[in-house]
Parts: sequence; structure tokens; C-alpha cells
Amino acid sequence: MAEKKSQWFEIALQTKGSVISAIYKRVLLSGIFGVLVSILYHFKIPVSQPILSTVIPSIVLGLLLVFRTNTAYDRFWEGRKSWGAIVNTTRNLARQIWISVDEKELKDKDHKIAALNLLVAFGVATKLHLRGEPVNSDLEALIPANKFTKLKMMNNPPLDISIWIGDYLQEQYQRHCINNYQCANMQELLNILVDNLGTCERILKTPMPLAYAIHLKQLLLLYCFLLPFQIVDDLHWWTGLISALVSFTLLGIEAIGLEIENPFGYDANDLPLDTICKVMKRNIDDLISITPTVHKS
Repeated sequence: MAEKKSQWFEIALQTKGSVISAIYKRVLLSGIFGVLVSILYHFKIPVSQPILSTVIPSIVLGLLLVFRTNTAYDRFWEGRKSWGAIVNTTRNLARQIWISVDEKELKDKDHKIAALNLLVAFGVATKLHLRGEPVNSDLEALIPANKFTKLKMMNNPPLDISIWIGDYLQEQYQRHCINNYQCANMQELLNILVDNLGTCERILKTPMPLAYAIHLKQLLLLYCFLLPFQIVDDLHWWTGLISALVSFTLLGIEAIGLEIENPFGYDANDLPLDTICKVMKRNIDDLISITPTVHKS
């Protein structure tokens, strides 16, 4: 129990992964402005205006922030589900290829291994595609040299890799290494991979409407700078500190929504795509190390 309490405080005081670095300047500005209002109030300048609390009701701003955060988290979670589906579908398709495709010639096993590596390459290429990065050495070790050269000239590398996987499956069907049912089932799994690629692209290319983002930021700015005028009569020299704390809360919620809105980048709160791709590679390597006990006759 004591260990859990210690972890709780460690997490609460942790700065890595938080949005403090993104908002601290605005929080300090709000605090300094609150101190300025306190000074003016101290010199009997009539800055206390409690009536300003009706300009932007707290409930309105709170609802806007909740909607903003929920919308961003929905995008984050949908991206996570899509990547989970990519991992699971890759496992299923790799397992079926490794077990079901008949090896009629010595080179067939090498072709199967190449096809399994293409599945990993699909995940890596999807990661790079969503991050807007070019084809790099991460893919070079997973695909043949001639395909790697072609891939560097493509606009949508993961889609092209899916076509190569589909060509492999069709070739095995024509060679009677898999039957019609097996081919259809594997092609359906491949379709699921492409569908999840499309889902991730939709998340990436459909940002929060600009007008909504601008309006929320304007309301936050107004609220944080009107707050000292509302509370200075009651708090006096504490006005700056309380203003900073309130702005830290509100700006932090807005910044969290902004950070998780696109879950495919390198931020601490983004999806761990590099780790996910490494897990996919380990899964395929483990599968290749297993010799199927049953082959088609």
C-alpha cells in the first residue's frame, strides 16, 4: 500500500509526459497579470469588477473544454484500436501463410519468409506514412532491394506493400499451394489491414475544425485575463497565485486535447508506434522459428 502511495506521488509530480512545458509561459503570464491587478487594487484603483463573472459562465467554458478533450481522446482511442487491429490481423495472416501455404519447391519457404517480412514492412511503412516520413532503413531490411527502390518512389508505401502481399497470395493460389477458401480468407485479412490504414489516414487528415479551436482559445484567453478583476476584492495579494492555478487547470486541459489529437507522432502521450512495430517483428521472427507439424498433401 505504501508503495502504491509512493507511485501516486511520483506520477503526480512527474513532468515528463505532462503538458507543463507547453503551457507554463501562459500560466506565468496569467499569474503576473493577476499580480498587476492586485497592485492596482492596493493603490485604490477600482479594478474589482465581480460583474465580469457573467461574461463567460464557467459552465460554458467547462463544457467546451470537456467536448474538446473527449473529441481528442476519441481520435486517440480510435487510432489505438486501429493499430491493435493491424497487429492482430498481421498475426493471423502470418500464421495462415506459414501453416497453410504448401511448400512444393525448396525456394517456397524463402518466399513465405519474404511474405511474412512484408507484413512487418506494412506496419513499419504505415508508421512512417502517418508521420510523414520517407521510406528509410527500417524498411530496407524487410523487403528485397528491387522492391525497396520502387517503394521510395511511391506516394503510399503501405498500400503498395499490401498489393505485393496480395500478389503473393494470388500466385500461391494459382500454383495450387492454397485452396480457394484459404485464399479468400487470407485476402479478407489483407483487406482488414488496408481498412485500418484508411482509418488512421482519416484521423490524421481530419483535424479539429479551425474555427472551433480558435474560438476556444479566445474564450480561454478572455476568461484567464478577466478572472483577476473578479477575485481581487476577496483575495487581494493572492490574486496572482490563484489566477495562475486556474489558468494552469484550464490551459492544461486544452493542451492535453491538442497533444492527443494526432496520436501518431513522437510526443510522450502519442501511441508507441516504434514499440508496436518491434513487437510485430518479434512475433514474425518467433513464428518463423516454428516448424509446422502439418503440411498439405
